Amino acid sequence: MSQQDNDKQELGTRELRINPIIPTESVLIATARSMRPQKAEDAAPRDTRHHVERCPFCLGNEDKTPPEITRIAKEGGEEGEWAIRIVENLYPVLGDDRQNPDMVFGLQQAINGYGRHEVIVDHSQHGIAIHEMSQSHLSLLFQTYQKRMKELYESDERLKYVLIFKNFGPAAGASMAHTHSQIIATPVIPQNVQDEVTYSKKYYEKHHHCIFCTLVDEALTYEATIYDRDSGEVVRKINVGQYVVERGKHFIAIKPFASRYEWEVHILPLVHKSDFIKATEEELDDFALVLKRTMQRLDAVIGGAQYNYFLHTIPLDEQYDNCKNSFHWHLEICPRTSIPSGFELGSGLFVNTVSPEEAAAQLSAVVLDEE
Repeated sequence: MSQQDNDKQELGTRELRINPIIPTESVLIATARSMRPQKAEDAAPRDTRHHVERCPFCLGNEDKTPPEITRIAKEGGEEGEWAIRIVENLYPVLGDDRQNPDMVFGLQQAINGYGRHEVIVDHSQHGIAIHEMSQSHLSLLFQTYQKRMKELYESDERLKYVLIFKNFGPAAGASMAHTHSQIIATPVIPQNVQDEVTYSKKYYEKHHHCIFCTLVDEALTYEATIYDRDSGEVVRKINVGQYVVERGKHFIAIKPFASRYEWEVHILPLVHKSDFIKATEEELDDFALVLKRTMQRLDAVIGGAQYNYFLHTIPLDEQYDNCKNSFHWHLEICPRTSIPSGFELGSGLFVNTVSPEEAAAQLSAVVLDEE
C-alpha cells in the first residue's frame, strides 16, 4: 500500500452531505472520527424473560396499568389472553385534563398542552424484540397503529397530528423493559414533519415528481462513477442497489445517503403512498416482513443496539390535500450507537462516523434464514 493510500485511509471519508428531503439539514460524514477514544452507547441489556411478575405490562397484570383503551385478542389464545393492548400513559406529555388559555406576553408565547399520549403494549411476552416477533404479529401491530391513529383524528378536530414512535433502551428514552411503543396526538404539526411536507412540495412544484419516489427510483436504478479531473483516479462509484438494505413486494428499506445516525434505515412504499392510514392489509403484511428482516439485519451487525423508530405520514388536514402527490409516508429507524457531542448540540449538524456506503454493505450482506 502506498503512502498516498495510507493517508487516504487515515483521513477516511470527510464530507458534508445535504439531506435531499430537507436541504437545510446537513450531515457530516467523518469516518476517521470512529478511531478516536470515545464512549459509545452500550448495547441495551436484553431482558429476555417471557413474563415478569411485577411488570405492569405483562399478561395477568392488567389491573396495574392506567385505564385500558383497547385490546387485540390473541388469535387462538385462551380467554382473556391478548396480543396487543393500548392504555393511557401514566405520565403523559400532553393531556386533556386542563384547559389553560393560550398566552402571549411580549415575545413569549405558550399554547395549551392539549392532546393525547397513549402506550401500545406491543406484545404480551415481556422480553421479545421486534426482530423476534412473527410477521403476522408485526402486521397486526401496524394495523393497530393505523386504527388508533384514525380514531384519534376523528375524536377531536383540534388534534392536528398523530405520531407513532418506539423507544428501545434507556439512551433512546425507554423507561420500561417490556416491549412497547407510543402514540402522541398534538394540536400542532411537529416541525420536522412540517419541514418534510413543505420541502417535498417545493420539489414537486419544480420537478413535477415526488422526491421520495425519486429516491426510491435512484436506489433501484442509478449508478455513477466520479473521476478526479487531474489524476483520472476514481473518486467515488455509486452502484445500483448500493443503498438498498431490504426489499419486499410493496416496500423497500434504504440506507440514507445523508444518514444522521450510523445505522439509520428508512422503510418506504415502493409506489407513491402519502397516507399510512390508507395502507391495505396486504401492504402492511409486506411492510411487516421488510421491517422484521431489516431489524434482523441490524441485530446481526450491531446486536442489542438501543434505537428509536417513528412513523411520518401526511397530516390529515384539508390544508395538506395539495401535498398528497408530493409526500410519501415512511418509517425511520434510528439506532443510538453514539452520544451526541457539544459540536452536534451546538451546531445542529449531525456527525456520522460510519459511512452510509459501508453500513449499507454490512447490513445487506447479512444472510437471513428464509421463513
